[in-house]
Amino acid sequence: MALPLSGITVLDLTHVLAGPFCTMTLADMGADVIKVERPGAGDDTRAFPPFKDGKSAYFATINHGKKSIALDLRGSEDRAIFDALLERADLIVENYRPGVMERLGYGWDDLHARFPRLIYGAVSGFGHSGPDAKRPAYDMVVQARGGVMSITGEKDREPVRVGASIGDIVAGMFLAQGLLAALYDREKTGKGRKIDVAMLDSQLAILEHAVALTSVTGKAPGPSGARHPSITPFETFHASDGLFVIAAGNDKLFEKLCITLELPLSGDARFATNPARCENARLLKRLIEAVTLDNTRAYWIAKLTAAGIPTGPIQSVDQAMKDPQLLARNMVVDVLDKNGRAAYKAAGNPIKMSDAPDPVTRPQAPDLDGNRGEILRWLAQSTTEV
Repeated sequence: MALPLSGITVLDLTHVLAGPFCTMTLADMGADVIKVERPGAGDDTRAFPPFKDGKSAYFATINHGKKSIALDLRGSEDRAIFDALLERADLIVENYRPGVMERLGYGWDDLHARFPRLIYGAVSGFGHSGPDAKRPAYDMVVQARGGVMSITGEKDREPVRVGASIGDIVAGMFLAQGLLAALYDREKTGKGRKIDVAMLDSQLAILEHAVALTSVTGKAPGPSGARHPSITPFETFHASDGLFVIAAGNDKLFEKLCITLELPLSGDARFATNPARCENARLLKRLIEAVTLDNTRAYWIAKLTAAGIPTGPIQSVDQAMKDPQLLARNMVVDVLDKNGRAAYKAAGNPIKMSDAPDPVTRPQAPDLDGNRGEILRWLAQSTTEV
């Protein structure tokens, strides 16, 4: 079976992470992604370490399976090539600051008038409207301004950035969702739409409990370490050889936990409901750890799992990449080099779709301008066919 986006052509003018993450998702679902890069330098991440055989692993793991052509959109010859690509494209995706594409003559209004079926996706720090639309941003800026850093870390300690670049990645995910919705809409209307996603907007959108707590109580939550601020017990606990996690997210699971740990707490008014447990979270943690400290993490994870209680180890990245469940789900794949040899490890596609292939390898990431000849021949063939 073909992948669902087979036959869809994406012009990818994005760089670094938010936009490339979006177009990687589209490529994984079968879209033909043509990466339009700056002549000479290309995507900034081509210069990001770590390197293998002189090539960036960072770039390779986000841009595998794409094609590259280097175009200077200020030059007449390259603009002619780009215009020909626009004639054939279904989507154009960019992550410049607002106004850049307009100055080049390729903003939404210009393109929609010329190519009414073309779908335009834009991801930027602050979006294409509002007083700060033209300000620059990176992941850490939007994590800080969007509220995420204020609830990340330990209580009474300095705020910390989330370890993964969720400012970029979440925005890329939202952009992919918007583009897919626009493709569906185009089937009904025949017209393209503009999708405008801001990294800052995307950070607020993922603060589900923090927004709810603030709106009801009038008080913004602070960092709570590994503990969930609205569910108890839902955090890390010490065993004799280190930390592991327990997530007893409802009264039934808490009762099972008490039975498994042989703790006579389920009838105690201080712990009878989730709100009561949240009020007495520190005391409950001490009572649980008085038991869990008597044995190892592996012992408790096995015992709690057998009882149906959500639990697990705290794994390093290398351990997660060897996790049997993740491997069974094909979530660690090989990115090939130009000779078809495995060159890098990358995360697989978490979207598992029936009757769609989910290969254990990904095609190579493109060399800068490495597909120019192939793309120009495709354009010439397309022109001849028309």
